[in-house]
Amino acid sequence: MTCAQRFASAINAKPEELLAALSGFTLFLCLFSGYFMLRPIREAMGIVGGVDNLQWLFSATFVLMLIAVPLFAWLNSHVPRERYIDWVYGFFILNLLGFATLFSLIERDVWLARSFYVWLSVYNLFVVSVAWSLMSDVFDSEQAKRLFAFIAAGASCGGLLGPAFGALLISTLGEGGLMLCAAALLALALLSKGYLMHWRAISGAGRPGAKHNENPQKPVLGNPFSGFTQVVRSPYLLGISAFVILLATASTFLYFEQARLVAETFTSRDEQVRVFGLIDFTVQALSLLAQLFITSRIAQRFGIRALLAGVPFLVCLGFIGLALAPTFAMLAALMIVRRVGEYACVRPGREMLFAPLDAQTKYKAKNFIDTLVYRAGDAASAWVKALIDSLSNGVMVAALAGALCAAVWGLLGWYLGGQREQQKQQVEAETKTEATS
Repeated sequence: MTCAQRFASAINAKPEELLAALSGFTLFLCLFSGYFMLRPIREAMGIVGGVDNLQWLFSATFVLMLIAVPLFAWLNSHVPRERYIDWVYGFFILNLLGFATLFSLIERDVWLARSFYVWLSVYNLFVVSVAWSLMSDVFDSEQAKRLFAFIAAGASCGGLLGPAFGALLISTLGEGGLMLCAAALLALALLSKGYLMHWRAISGAGRPGAKHNENPQKPVLGNPFSGFTQVVRSPYLLGISAFVILLATASTFLYFEQARLVAETFTSRDEQVRVFGLIDFTVQALSLLAQLFITSRIAQRFGIRALLAGVPFLVCLGFIGLALAPTFAMLAALMIVRRVGEYACVRPGREMLFAPLDAQTKYKAKNFIDTLVYRAGDAASAWVKALIDSLSNGVMVAALAGALCAAVWGLLGWYLGGQREQQKQQVEAETKTEATS
């Protein structure tokens, strides 16, 4: 057995899938290295305007999403599917170059800080959503179950390298210099995308005879609002939307507590950037270990249900622990469990839900859920958290509310995993019927 074959076996890939899996890994490595260079800057800039005003930034992000989602959906309907990601990433590269210029000319401006905070919150969801749409388009359902955990590990590696390089280079390059680095990494991600679309037609979801083998040289049908109409007409997609909203709610409650405690403990922006970078580094290191050695094996042995339901139930227990012992150590542990669980289990499991669906669902409905629905959940839960804080003293009430949301989130994940398994069985039955007819 060659080294390549051993490596393919280690990551649960077939030898002919190795280069495609590595290309997907590299694409996410570039995306997340760039994003996590900038994330600590965003967190520090969120504090600049005051922790008490974070719900306004969440609301502004949602409003910007309301504008951006139909525009990108319109673009998706007018350019070939295989070129859509080029247009999206090219647009964001220009944005990064613009912000790099502004930060080199203007220092410590609160409105520039707020604008970058909102923009990066939109940028992150769009580039990641489009990348996962690409993966669910390139790999079929069976390949996704085996390979998505390894591909997601590229995001964790990027999450390790990004904060590390950001912390090392922030003093030398400054905030604008890190933005230029992120733009270069986004351009490199496009090279991996080119190989993946080529491989798709040969051995992936676009190979002859594959289900939903739509021509990638054509645009995705539909109007700017077709993603919304698809979601509201499908109980399955509505269930995924509710799952995403509950995920966003649990995340937002924890995020606000983290921002409050960091603002109280660390006063300078450089210290805050370093603390957020250290937290990100820890999360990504643990996520990487889980993605490489645990996630795909859990999916194969216990099914997608285990990926989608296990983490929410652990978060529920963590919220109960936080209500009983509202300390920084408990909060930090819960943050790590929630984020590691999302990156290692929930996100790959969520993407597996889309693998057997058609291109319009993968690109339009999925993009609508990943961006607008997610940020709607962010904005709504931010105001709910602010209301709870204004009516109660301490963390207990918010923590108990978070525990309730996490419990419902887990139950819904269990249900969606069951629906996905039923779809798989139905597709397998149809394939056998076609083969015998």
